[in-house]
Parts: sequence; C-alpha cells; structure tokens
Amino acid sequence: MPAPAQPPLVRALGRWTMVGLVINGVIGSGIFGLPDDLVRLVGGAAPLAYLLATAGIAVFMGVFAELGSQFREAGGPYLFAREGCGRFWGIQMGWFTWLVRLTAAAANANLFVVYLGEFWPAATTPGPRLALLALLLGGLVLTNVRGVGRGAQLSNFLTAAKLVPIALLIAAGLLWTGTPATQPAVAATPAGWLNAVLVLLFAFGGFEAALMPLAEGKDPRRDIPFALFTGLLVISACLVLTQIVAMRTVPALGESARPLADAARVLVGPLGAGFIALGAMISTSGYLSAQLIGVPRQTYAMAERGDFPAAFAGVHARFRTPWISILVWGALVLALAAYGNFIWNAVISAGARLITYGIACVALLRLRRLRPQADAFRLPAGRGLALAGLALCAVLVWQMSVTHAVVISLIATIGTLNWLLVRRDRPAPPPA
Repeated sequence: MPAPAQPPLVRALGRWTMVGLVINGVIGSGIFGLPDDLVRLVGGAAPLAYLLATAGIAVFMGVFAELGSQFREAGGPYLFAREGCGRFWGIQMGWFTWLVRLTAAAANANLFVVYLGEFWPAATTPGPRLALLALLLGGLVLTNVRGVGRGAQLSNFLTAAKLVPIALLIAAGLLWTGTPATQPAVAATPAGWLNAVLVLLFAFGGFEAALMPLAEGKDPRRDIPFALFTGLLVISACLVLTQIVAMRTVPALGESARPLADAARVLVGPLGAGFIALGAMISTSGYLSAQLIGVPRQTYAMAERGDFPAAFAGVHARFRTPWISILVWGALVLALAAYGNFIWNAVISAGARLITYGIACVALLRLRRLRPQADAFRLPAGRGLALAGLALCAVLVWQMSVTHAVVISLIATIGTLNWLLVRRDRPAPPPA
C-alpha cells in the first residue's frame, strides 16, 4: 500500500519575513565579540576588513540567490546540491549544513545564558543553566510547531528588537563628543589579513538557513534575491559601524573581553553593560528563532526524497508544520548546548562552512548547463563569480587548523555512510 499523503506546507513567508530570516540568521553572538579580534589582527584597518569580507560574502550570496530563485520546495543548500551535483553531494551538503547550523545554534544558546548571568549570576551554574536552556528552546520549538506563521511573527519581532539596541549604540557612539580613544599600531601581515577575512566570512555566515523553507515562501523567484542583498546591506552596516564605535570609545580595544559592553559603559555609564547584555540576549534568541524556521525544513526535504529517515518528513495534520524535524532539531540543540560551551560549538561550526559554499558554487555552474532556460534570477557574470568563489574557498581552506580538518573529515564520513545506506534505494520523486 502506498504511504498516506502528507498535508502540504503553508506558503506564509513573504519578502520582508525572508529579509528578517537573513538578518536573524547572521546577526547572533558574533557582533558582540568581533571588534577586539579584528583590532588584534589588522589594527586600525579593521573597518576595511569588514568591507573586504562584505565583498567576499556578496559573491556567495549571489550564488545562493540564483540557486534559491530556481526552486519552490523545501531543502535549501541540500536541494541545490542534489539537483546540481547528484545525490551523493546533496547528502554531503545536507549533513554539512545541518551540523554547521546545529552547533552554531548551540553556541548561541550558551551565550544567551552567559549574558543572562549579568542580571542573575546563578544562571550560569549547572542546574539553573540547564533549566533555562530547556525553557528557551522549548518555548521556541512550541511556537514553531504551532504554525510557520507564528514562528515568522516571532522571528520578525526579534529581528526588530535586536536591531534597536545595536542602532542605539551606533547612534550614541557616532554622536559622542568625548576624546576619541587611540589604538596601538599593529603590523598587518598578509596572514593577519587572511585570518581576518576568514573570521569575518564565518561571522557573515548563516544566511543560507533562510533558503531552507522555500516550500513556505510566497514567491521565492523574486523574494530570495531581494532578501539576501537587502539583508547583506543591513548586516554589513551594523558590523562596520559597531566596529567604528568600539574603536572610537574603548582604548586598547584588542585587550577587551567584552568590546561592545565596554563601549556602552563609556557612552552611557554603569548601565552600559546591562544594556549590551540585554541586546545580546535578544540577538541570540532571535538567531535561534530563525534557525528553527529554516533548518528543520532541510531534514524534512531530505526525508521527503528518501535520503533521511522517513519520520522526519512528518507534517502535523493541524498546524501543517514538519513537527518531528522541529522537535528533533530543538532536542539536539539542547543536548549540544548542555554538553559543550560556546567555543567548543563555534569551532565545529566554523570548520565546515567553506565546504558548503564551495559545493554551492559547483552546483550553480552545473545547473546553468543543465537548466539554461530556467525561470530564475540570473547573477551577472555568474560563472565567473562562482569560479571566484571556489578560488576564495581554496585560499581560505589553507588557513584552517588541524581541528577544522578533523571536523570536516568526520562530517564527510557521516555523509558518505548515509549515502551508502540509501544509494540502493530508488530515490523518491520530487514533491508535486
């Protein structure tokens, strides 16, 4: 007997919701900790490093904009790689993307509790920490299971809420009339510049999660390119301007452990640290909300095509959401957040992102040959930019550590085992 048909997902995600998902998927914890790292690497030229990284990530966003505009089904990067490069590479992309987003979400959940400790020091002790993680993730999971519209409304609210404290800090810093801080001179070496761009490319990552719920997008053909490039402008402005404000207000910024908190303390006094802690909590919870909309749709899409356990394709009869994928995602994020700290999860996340970008560039080249007449956004000089993206990935891979190489090898092994288990099965047809 054929399996009973699943109820369809609901197309409820409009253009500005997609913009919010892009912003929420990128601006999480990194904006609060990057300014000191950039000053240590390239000194006073740190704002220029952001602009170079913006140019680099614009190449990858352009690639994903063209790929995303061709599809109206869930799956995002997994789907692009599967259609462009075949089933094996689709499964590899699925695992790399899933684990990158899983560990990044766990890192942000940890930071939410760390910043809450500014108001309630006991929050970081083992018992309360685990309870707070469960409450945070449980509330977000419940909201998203009850409907993509509810999840989108929460994500939109948190996008606006996270941008308010960042905008206020930027405005206060640019209007500040105190004596500008001085930063020690740093000899910016080629290795320092490459490391700075590598760090920032990772910091700009996460936008690809907004492409995973395309089956619930109202008009992906038009909305995806708009959302990606509008989001990039907002994200780049926030990162560059917070860097400038921190450098103006915090002497010896490279020695600061909490650069934006120190900047806020200079600007508004003792309340500054609490102000930034609240902003960080809103920012990390918004990031988690966006991930819960996007990432479970990838395992749903993989299961729908026979590349993952069939249970992950389950759709709730009433709420029309992939509820099993959402529940499993929330449980795994909770487990990783409880087990590891921020740095442990961040290292795993950083190690695999370039692989996903490289596979996406190859998928664009192949889909242009396989689907020359596709009704899609066409990236100007798309083939050349995809090749430039591959070259950038190759250069940055050489800057990665042995730990990154081990992580990449482990994820590739998991993806290969998954492919070996399903390769004899006839692939499921794409959804209608």
